[in-house]
Amino acid sequence: MNPPHSSHRSPWRIVKFGGSSVTRLEHWRRIAERMNETLDSGKCVAVVVSALRGITDLLEAQFDQQTRQPVEILHEEIRQRHVRLIQSMDLDPGILDEPLQELARLLEFDGDADNPADQARILGMGEVLSSRLGAAWLKKSGLPVRWLDAREVLICPSDPRRGARTNYLAAACPAEADPDLAKRLSAESPALIMPGFVAANPAGETVLLGRGGSDTSATSLAAILEADRVEIFSDVPGLFSADPRRISSARLLKLVSYREAQELAAMGARALHPRALIPIQREQIPLWMRQTDRPDIEGTRITPEARDHGAQVKAIVQRKHITLISLEGIGMWQQVGFLADVFAEFKALGMSIDQVSTSESNVTVTLDPGANPVDANGLDELSRRLSRHCRVEILTDCATVSLVGLGIRTILHRLGPALEVFEQRRIFQVSQAANDLNLTFVIEARHADRLVQQLHQQVIPGGVGGDSVFGPTWEQLFRQDVARRPVTAWWRQDRERLETVLGGRDCAYVYNLDEVRAAAGRLKALKAVDRVLYSMKANPHPDILNTVFECGLGIECVSMAEAEHALDQVRGLQVDDLLLTPNFSGREEYRQALARDIRLTVDNAWIIEHWGGHLAGRDIFLRLDPGSGLGHHKMVRTAGSHAKFGIPLTELERVKRLCDAHDIRVTGLHAHTGSGILHPDNWHRTLETLGEAARQLPDVSVINLGGGLGVPDRGDELPLDLTALDAGLARLKHDLVRPVEVWLEPGRYLVSEAGVLLARVNQTKGKGEVRYVGIATGMNSLIRPALYGAWHEIVNLSRLTEPGDHIYNVVGPICETGDILGLDRLLPECREGDIILIANTGAYGATMASRYNLREPAEEVVIQTGDR
Repeated sequence: MNPPHSSHRSPWRIVKFGGSSVTRLEHWRRIAERMNETLDSGKCVAVVVSALRGITDLLEAQFDQQTRQPVEILHEEIRQRHVRLIQSMDLDPGILDEPLQELARLLEFDGDADNPADQARILGMGEVLSSRLGAAWLKKSGLPVRWLDAREVLICPSDPRRGARTNYLAAACPAEADPDLAKRLSAESPALIMPGFVAANPAGETVLLGRGGSDTSATSLAAILEADRVEIFSDVPGLFSADPRRISSARLLKLVSYREAQELAAMGARALHPRALIPIQREQIPLWMRQTDRPDIEGTRITPEARDHGAQVKAIVQRKHITLISLEGIGMWQQVGFLADVFAEFKALGMSIDQVSTSESNVTVTLDPGANPVDANGLDELSRRLSRHCRVEILTDCATVSLVGLGIRTILHRLGPALEVFEQRRIFQVSQAANDLNLTFVIEARHADRLVQQLHQQVIPGGVGGDSVFGPTWEQLFRQDVARRPVTAWWRQDRERLETVLGGRDCAYVYNLDEVRAAAGRLKALKAVDRVLYSMKANPHPDILNTVFECGLGIECVSMAEAEHALDQVRGLQVDDLLLTPNFSGREEYRQALARDIRLTVDNAWIIEHWGGHLAGRDIFLRLDPGSGLGHHKMVRTAGSHAKFGIPLTELERVKRLCDAHDIRVTGLHAHTGSGILHPDNWHRTLETLGEAARQLPDVSVINLGGGLGVPDRGDELPLDLTALDAGLARLKHDLVRPVEVWLEPGRYLVSEAGVLLARVNQTKGKGEVRYVGIATGMNSLIRPALYGAWHEIVNLSRLTEPGDHIYNVVGPICETGDILGLDRLLPECREGDIILIANTGAYGATMASRYNLREPAEEVVIQTGDR
């Protein structure tokens, strides 16, 4: 039983909990504990909460034609998410009936998915549901809490200059101090819980504070109530020198000023909403960022007392989905008022310009999607208006990479060597902030991750904390969490066998066939999938091919050489077990496949148009391009206009006419959107798309959804939900125009986790604060890190039980600067002869190896149960 609390306390303290911090019962126990601590210290407390994790994403997807679900399915999924939490809290099952009924009514909108007022009402319901549920449980736990509707205290004036979309979906709240309101609320209850993200306009309509705006809700409420402090609890302990989910060597920033924090948030640091600092900076209210699950970590403090620490880069951050607009014309040179006229067009459409660079004949600006909810129609209208003044080019697939810190201008000479990472990268714009807090590059989005990683390694000091600015790295903070995780990787339990297998070799790939069988078994268990083929380009080792065939899988090939290899090496394999999907191959290769009666996939209308005579009277599959690709890197996305694969859907009618003219029957449709995808809705969308295309092709009896099934590379990644994949496919199959077989053709999913690369340590080296461990093989054996920026777990197998206390770059012996297998890896001290293990290398490792530098790549060794 909680101790009694006084009925009137002051001043207020605001505590905000993000979506990942309100999803489970144990989270709410921590919230109650923090509220009790605050009340016992003599403060009033207002808790601001986000929606349960993922709820807003589900609601937002409803406004996209490609991702929209039937209302009853969406509503039931959201209801079940909350019911499970209600049951764990032992609350009245009907506690959310009223807001859930309201959500159901709102979801039955008239079909105008672009109406921002409707979007605001629907998107804000996630926070209403979570805060209502939380208020009920906190009351049950004995806290004197009252639910506060944010729309009563956060009022956002409408600004006609910003446009309706921005006024409803990214509203601005002035948040002026209101001492009378603070007194009234504290008299009514010393503890409040309020939904974040939502506010109201003067007409009482629901508006939103922008995506991630619950931070702004908390700081706005703090300014209004003149709180003594804001605390933001989330799934990270604070601001880091880079995105720690991508760069494990990112260091915690312990103390930063408002100016630096504002710049970090504005330039892409995800842990804090960019506008959240404005209200508290004006009122000089400190903010403390902490992690819900790890209150022992001190976090990041943003305070007015934070002193400047001299010229220093504090972080490397990126923003994606940046729109760049280039305005060009010789007529703008010395034209009075040109910029005023151009900027007036942005103003008229309610678009806020982010960065600007000018020359005599060019003006280039960027739009930040966080401040501009801009859609294709809005950009088309902008282009039309701007074209009256000059030539216009709009690029939407851009990203910014920013070096953030104090006094950037004064240390440009020191940054020079680091900026060599931009060599051979296309840079659209360079901007040095007027406040001297950032140096920003606008680049192609596909290069952003790699550039951030390289810049961080060169610019941010290493170490393990101890100074007033930089704390420990992400990996140092959470390595104990990693150690506490259940051991699932097979190689952790097979250390001795692996050391024996390596024997006197310097390096070797080792494949565990038991893991291949287990992965194949999981896929064969999918009820909605009628056939699974192994994409052998992932790893054509004969023992792996025989293993997957013995498990009941077919073989998918991309060349006749692969097909011949499979037929030669796999016992009992017949041509009916093969599917050949070449791309830009020569005429002779198609002739050979047809001569062997191998099932053939055609991915170019040109083939039918020019070589249709060879295909006359045959059955073929068509590979279609669904229009967009997914994957862990742009170079593995195999759909969309920038990928060379597949027939555009817009050409389907022409292809049908060509096939009819040559008496070619299309019996199968195929699409493959990319690799390393961990969301089942990718294959759901593909089945919907190909199912619609099948309406035009009456002979289609097979829909091949391709592969791309991802495997987690990092410990914090969730595996692909095969149950959800299966359920969604089953539902969609039922709705198809006629019964068809559904096929999958994964590669990496079947073999990646089964393989490891072992290599002995040759040398170690220190260059200043950078330490290297050089191993016996490199990009000649494993090119994925250099080619894709792929991340692989790396451990010192010889010292597997020792804690990591050194940060190394793991490199190979190839004479290339890019011969890097892993940057900034926390390992125990490495010595000559130690065995380094690189995990998840069963796919696209040995098959992509080379003899570059005339160094032989790692040989391949197979193990399985019974080999011990």
